[in-house]
Amino acid sequence: MANMKLLQLLESDCTLTPEQLASMAGMTVEEVKAAVKEFEAEKLILGYQAVVDWDRTQRENVTALIEVKVTPQRGEGFDRIAERIYQYDEVESVYLMSGAFDLTVIISGRTLKEVAQFVGDKLAPLEDVTGTATHFILHKYKENHLIFEKREEQEKEWIFT
Repeated sequence: MANMKLLQLLESDCTLTPEQLASMAGMTVEEVKAAVKEFEAEKLILGYQAVVDWDRTQRENVTALIEVKVTPQRGEGFDRIAERIYQYDEVESVYLMSGAFDLTVIISGRTLKEVAQFVGDKLAPLEDVTGTATHFILHKYKENHLIFEKREEQEKEWIFT
């Protein structure tokens, strides 16, 4: 039970120190360090990452959600085509879905054209892909349980002549 609490704490804020985690999870610092090491070895923890609000920076970035219909392969189902897709650097996430399409692919690029070229040149031509639908993310409100704060409007300067 303490291990579940520790995993939840790490997921919500991986910058917490072992001392803080121990206090919050009801464990000793040594238990926390051993558990984290074990989580990493067992691939329960796959990595640590900051969630960045790129809209608040000067970096140009476009994110798209792509619905992909594929033909599953005998004996391998969707795994082989999903693995082929997630090998591309542009791909951030791939999910197997229920419903009208099979895979959801999340990608990022610098421009709409760059994302469109990825879909047209790399994704759609794959042998087992039978269709795609691309949706561009216009604004992020919440991601990974974190709410993106509104940008403060810059004060407008009026000039009358």
